[in-house]
Amino acid sequence: MHHVVPGIHAWVQPDGSWWVNNAGAVVGDNGALVIDTCASAARTRRFLDALDTATGGVPVRMAVNTHQHGDHTYGNSLLPSAAVIIGHARMREGLRVDPVIDGCPPLWSPVPDWGPVTRRLPDLTVDSGLTVHVGDRRVEVLHPGGPAHTTGDLVAWLPEDEVLFSGDLVFAGLTPLVFMGSVPGALAALDWLESLHPRIVVPGHGPVLAGAQVERVFAEHRQYYRLVLHAAEEGMSRDLTPLQAARQVDLGEFAGWADAERIVLNLHRVYADHAGRDLDPVAAFGDAIAWLGHPMHTSL
Repeated sequence: MHHVVPGIHAWVQPDGSWWVNNAGAVVGDNGALVIDTCASAARTRRFLDALDTATGGVPVRMAVNTHQHGDHTYGNSLLPSAAVIIGHARMREGLRVDPVIDGCPPLWSPVPDWGPVTRRLPDLTVDSGLTVHVGDRRVEVLHPGGPAHTTGDLVAWLPEDEVLFSGDLVFAGLTPLVFMGSVPGALAALDWLESLHPRIVVPGHGPVLAGAQVERVFAEHRQYYRLVLHAAEEGMSRDLTPLQAARQVDLGEFAGWADAERIVLNLHRVYADHAGRDLDPVAAFGDAIAWLGHPMHTSL
């Protein structure tokens, strides 16, 4: 548990790779707002127990899900039953139909075990945003305006503290993932995030960022997304499949990032958007495993 500033906490889970996310909380005198939960019951309990210790038992009254993916939402059912959960309307629908919570396919090694979690959807949905008050603190829950990491992303922005909980619009030090969103949309979302001028960013995965680190990570994201778009353009011009295009990519400075196989998933996204069709997740994940030569790694 990182005390970002008094009353604002970040729960950072190394190594931040597949299914190992960050979460956080904003705490007032009479209650706390939690930002995301974790993938498994065990990890969510550790987060909530640490928060309880850090706050002296302040109750969780509200929660925000930054997007639908299970590493940020499957632990929702461990929140207090009276807590109100907030999410984007498309995020709620995505979690409602998500089959992975019922049993993870063997795409990862080891195969994740969520433990005793159940599907718990947001009680309150938003399209563009709303303002939540935690004691005297104002928390702006905002949508970037279009698809980015997913189609239903939200951030939690504390303007007076200049602290941003970005969800998976930001990955710090590991490969970004946009296969359920948009690569151009993710680039646009970076411009939007920068316009907020955050001093501290709690990313969806990776260490907390402050000062010049924020600028550096945003710049790295832009370089990576442009690499993906260039690789897709080259691949489509040569009639290569996304997997063939990925095998031609020199990842350069990004080769050492965790979860490098996401280049395949991100290329599938660009190809699908170019063709005006839905992405085929079975084909995309199958190609990612083929690129790696084995199931994807998780330290869940």
